[in-house]
Amino acid sequence: MKILQVISSFPPAYSYGGALKVAFELSRELVRNGHEVTVCTTDVYDSKSRLKNFKNPETIEGIEVYRFKNLSNWLSRKNIPCAPGMFFFLRDNMKKFDIIHLHEYRSFQAIITSHFANKYRIPYIVQAHGSVLPFFEKQILKKMFDFVWGNKILKDARKCIAVSHVEREQYRKMGIPDSQIVIIPNGINPNEFKNLPEKGKFRTKYHISPDEKIILYLGRIHKIKGLDFLIDSFFQLSRIRNDIRLVLAGPDDGYLDYVKKMIQEKNLSPIVVFPGPLFENKKYEALTDADVLVYPGIFEIFGLVPFEAILCGTPVIVTDDCGCGEIVKEAGCGYLAKYGDVGGLSVKISEVLSNSDDAKEKVKHGQQYIKEYLLYDSLSKIFLRLYDESRFN
Repeated sequence: MKILQVISSFPPAYSYGGALKVAFELSRELVRNGHEVTVCTTDVYDSKSRLKNFKNPETIEGIEVYRFKNLSNWLSRKNIPCAPGMFFFLRDNMKKFDIIHLHEYRSFQAIITSHFANKYRIPYIVQAHGSVLPFFEKQILKKMFDFVWGNKILKDARKCIAVSHVEREQYRKMGIPDSQIVIIPNGINPNEFKNLPEKGKFRTKYHISPDEKIILYLGRIHKIKGLDFLIDSFFQLSRIRNDIRLVLAGPDDGYLDYVKKMIQEKNLSPIVVFPGPLFENKKYEALTDADVLVYPGIFEIFGLVPFEAILCGTPVIVTDDCGCGEIVKEAGCGYLAKYGDVGGLSVKISEVLSNSDDAKEKVKHGQQYIKEYLLYDSLSKIFLRLYDESRFN
């Protein structure tokens, strides 16, 4: 099968979140299964730069990757990537593909992909990765986009992929019928966790003693991520415990200055660490050394980080009314906290730090759940069946 994956960011642009990792891991597994996979993406690298001197196509582990220059790097930083060169590529090459997997929804790339897919009658599926509803920032612009293009993009898709029941409800609110929605969770590559770093490397690097407890957040530093909620809870906990450190790791997505100001106002600076973005082995060093990972947002439809933490042997706390909490509850692999309940989260963190036996048991449950349900070798087969159904139905 000839499969086209369309996404605005692709490795090595890891600072743009988990969607690109999902697209990469799935594409790699599809290639291993004997299929031809092409990726159309842009030249974004991080919030300050773009990739240079790339070749089209570039082959990455058997995946044929085409990168197209963004019209503006400033627009890319505002999460509005626009690569006009992709228009001509899709116009001239769309007929080659059997199925298209569109990993985004509100973008120029989504508009032109759906247009040429409809024109040449090539079926496509949409995986919005949590961006279905026009909530939070730019609501008016998002609703305008939906009126002009977005509703048609969704309704013309053969299937819409949700990673949790929470995201399925989001598609429903956009008028998509249940028959068009398929739930497929994000996956994990177990090979990344076979040779984890030795404990202590992250602590040594950031001068954190073995006696101190590390409370870790790992993700984009963005307003939507619930960091103010976590900081308030940590502040409350710091008033009764003197053995804790908070680590806020991840790329700045427009919220770092506010977070640092909040930390300073609460006089927490000496016990808060900002290591910046952590990728690959540096990320695993932090996850391995952490005593608990906290995922405090309410808009997370899935979230890979808690499951990566579990595979590193670290217990997790997530909010209870997001897709991530839904799966943690189902698997019995972590702890739940109500978003906004500062005292409740503070108590929950303290409980996890004080009850290592229960925490270890939940981690074991999580590791077993991941092996049974979240590995790409099995998920890729589900996608292939979906691709076939979309082509012939």
